Amino acid sequence: MTTILGVVFGFFVGVSFPSVSIAKITLPSRLMKSLDVGFSERGKSLEDVGSQKVPKIYVPTNPRGAEFLPPGIVVSETDLYLRRLWGDPNDDLPKKRKYLVTFTVGFDQKDNINAAVKKFSDDFQILLFHYDGRASKWDEFEWSKSAVHVSAPKQTKWWYAKRFLHPDVVAAYDYIFIWDEDLGLEHFNAVKYMELVKKHGLEISQPGLEPNNGLTWEMTKRRGDREVHKETVDKPGWCSDPHLPPCAAFVEIMAPVFSRDAWRCVWYMIQNDLVHGWGLDFALRRCVEPAHEKIGVVDSQWIIHQVIPSLGNQGKAENGKAPWEGVRERCKSEWAQFQNRLANADQAYLSQFGKA
Repeated sequence: MTTILGVVFGFFVGVSFPSVSIAKITLPSRLMKSLDVGFSERGKSLEDVGSQKVPKIYVPTNPRGAEFLPPGIVVSETDLYLRRLWGDPNDDLPKKRKYLVTFTVGFDQKDNINAAVKKFSDDFQILLFHYDGRASKWDEFEWSKSAVHVSAPKQTKWWYAKRFLHPDVVAAYDYIFIWDEDLGLEHFNAVKYMELVKKHGLEISQPGLEPNNGLTWEMTKRRGDREVHKETVDKPGWCSDPHLPPCAAFVEIMAPVFSRDAWRCVWYMIQNDLVHGWGLDFALRRCVEPAHEKIGVVDSQWIIHQVIPSLGNQGKAENGKAPWEGVRERCKSEWAQFQNRLANADQAYLSQFGKA
């Protein structure tokens, strides 16, 4: 009965008052004071003007969708800094971290990731992408409490990167690490690595790989007699040009590091549906110029590829094939698809100028 009376009362109250245009509402001073916020310090905005007097705003140079906003209120970039729920926002960040480090992980590799994270100073923001749905279990590590965690079942790091590392989201970071979980970092120091990357002008890089562990390409093999190398000699017939992959302008997709500007280009080249990233390493050179000078391998800070097929085992057994076999087949198929799409895109562009 109480509920029914309340509804009836509300109806009669509603019809007793004329409709009000939201644009013409001015908050009473008594209400403003009760909100206990600094409204008195603000200047006049369009919300203070009646709807019939509001001048139209249209700024075509604003980001798409924000044309009706005054440029001064538009925030086109963001970051992954963790903020408090209290206090002055200006005091939230005693230190802004300069670099972003991402690992795509399963909890079975917790010990390896725990050891890896300790190789990065507090200048590096840690972001974990969880493919096994066990993000909360990482709370046993103190550093995990200040890390950012994103969880989606059975997804790859390139799936995550395309969806959560948009260039405008990571614009606050000078460099972005997009690394696998099965890397041994016993001989790696992140601060020294960044010093060498900047010294040698590398926009896209990776640490050298221990030659006896998980080595696929000669280019990424660690050289013990130098800080950095940018070219190599591979098997006969593999390199049509000494300045092209895989003999130069090449790093692998297991442990790449991108400058902010290089990542802005690479992100747009990642395909939504090609989640394994195979073939992307051969195309990275399109995002820096000259590529054979700005892509390289840092030898004096090196890593070991442990070759643990943990994500491969997240596949599904079908037609008598083990889960990892299906994953590997898709990797190869995606490589071919990516090459075809890139070739078709090149041809379509060049045909506009009669060069296809």
